[in-house]
Amino acid sequence: MCLGVPAQVVDVVSDSRAQVSMSGVTRLIATDLLADAPLAPGDWVLVHLGFAISMIDDEEAQLTPVSYTHLTLPT
Repeated sequence: MCLGVPAQVVDVVSDSRAQVSMSGVTRLIATDLLADAPLAPGDWVLVHLGFAISMIDDEEAQLTPVSYTHLTLPT
């Protein structure tokens, strides 16, 4: 299972790097896997192991942490 964390783009540093904010923590991530999708500040991405693996919309960015909470609750 791949666990991706939603992150909002703060700054596009280069064609292959972006500064993002994840739950208030700022990180530099690789954007090489999103070569066909130009990023801009305010965009949302799903990050796994320091790589943006896909772009997501605002709604999915808000729902993802809620979904993770359901994974940890006892049944």
